[in-house]
Amino acid sequence: MKTCDIKGIIVPIITPMNDDPQQSVNHAELRNHIERVLAGGVHGIFPFGTNGEGYILSTKEKEEVLATVIDQVNGRVPVIAGSGCISTYETIQMSKRAEELGADAISVITPSFAVASQKELYDHYAAVAEAVDLPIILYNIPPRTGNKILPETVQALCRDFENIVGAKDSSGDIDNLKAYINVTKDLPKKTYIIAGNDGSILTCLKNGGVGGIAGRGNIYPRALADIYDKFIAGDIAGAEAAQEKVVSIQRVFKFGNPNTCIKKFVKELGYPVGDCRKPFNYLSDEGLAELRAVIAENEALGLK
Repeated sequence: MKTCDIKGIIVPIITPMNDDPQQSVNHAELRNHIERVLAGGVHGIFPFGTNGEGYILSTKEKEEVLATVIDQVNGRVPVIAGSGCISTYETIQMSKRAEELGADAISVITPSFAVASQKELYDHYAAVAEAVDLPIILYNIPPRTGNKILPETVQALCRDFENIVGAKDSSGDIDNLKAYINVTKDLPKKTYIIAGNDGSILTCLKNGGVGGIAGRGNIYPRALADIYDKFIAGDIAGAEAAQEKVVSIQRVFKFGNPNTCIKKFVKELGYPVGDCRKPFNYLSDEGLAELRAVIAENEALGLK
């Protein structure tokens, strides 16, 4: 099995779009954006997270985007590709393609829309694990998919399959995140539990997790990277201050879905990343005004 040291701040990289009727992928700006976040000191890149709009890209687009990301990153940090689809077959095919293209690991979101039992989720992930040799991070985000991976299922999957090495928890439930850490910490292999909500990164680290997959790292990568770097250096006060720096972004999320807001933040900072693909790209005038106010406040704090 390929190994991958998964840690720190991993950015669910946005997918820049052109301003054409198809909102085609802007690969040149994708390369530019990767360089911006890497210059900020982040520790990994995650294509096709929620912020990467993997839910609305075609299979061909995903392959092209992943090839661009892997080429641009060029081994400087791990690339963890989101390869989850609704069906087990399609998830296996996308996971195999990620392996062929050179991803360092994959993250597999739960199937969505139809309600899945824990047995069905176990069987789904087992089939993927048996089909590829890459490290697999389970991806729990029930507010988006309607399906939750229970802690005991995470434990069983990490125990039973060498290449299922951990989980990303985006449930928003701190107790669930802590439960993932607790049920995997005594397994006879290294496991990686990752916060999927930016506000819980430090909590995750303090409880034995390894970091966060942080959408706000697209906006202020250095501030997010500081949460991890300062924590590892033993500067807890500095890590707490870094975590606090990005709290204000949350104020904008009530005006639109978070991935729309984050992409508009990046665009408003002057980078031509385009909008989220329609129809998921609306932010009211009031929301845009609040976004600009947050940017002004953060610039006064030295965030750029």
